[in-house]
Amino acid sequence: MSQYLVNESIEDYAFIHTGEEPPLLQELIDKTNENMGWPQKLSGRLVGRTLKMLSAIHQPKTALEIGMFTGYSALSIAEGMPDDGKLICCETNPRAIDFAKTFYERSEHGHKIEVIFGKALDTIRELDLELDFTFIDADKRNYLNYYEEVKAMTRVGGLIILDNVLWSGKVVQPESDIDDILVETNRRIAQDPDVENVFLTVRDGLNVVRKIR
Repeated sequence: MSQYLVNESIEDYAFIHTGEEPPLLQELIDKTNENMGWPQKLSGRLVGRTLKMLSAIHQPKTALEIGMFTGYSALSIAEGMPDDGKLICCETNPRAIDFAKTFYERSEHGHKIEVIFGKALDTIRELDLELDFTFIDADKRNYLNYYEEVKAMTRVGGLIILDNVLWSGKVVQPESDIDDILVETNRRIAQDPDVENVFLTVRDGLNVVRKIR
């Protein structure tokens, strides 16, 4: 990130004292920075290791990622999944898909990942699945739509994790339509009787939601 929501030295301290990602993911970071536009879209260690930890604890058999980019978060989630788990990734950038697949082919966890090209809302509405685990990190204008669609597909006890829910702090003083959508999404989740959640100030904000009914 170009901006830190907490003191930069605190952010660096947290990074240093979080377990390292595998070497293949470190290489993925380097190659993304070298070859792809908007490399800051990559989740990074703090979010990636959080996703891996939650996946390892939850052991999802069926997972979904909305917004894959170059595959860092997908490989992090897959790392924690059981060997027979399946992670479906929605992505609209063909170049990012091709890039990510080169790393999936080299990963022991790559066989768990299926990539579907196209608009995520169209894709998920065609899926006949009960979801155990979802990570949402795509276009913010559809965040509330993604949440509502995925929630309906999620089993009781399943997790939904939304990234960038602090939106560089803009949710505190919203000034644009996108800011307002993030504010409304966070409000809706906090007041939703069907879920429980914890809003984490990790990187640009993670909202970890568990469906309870």
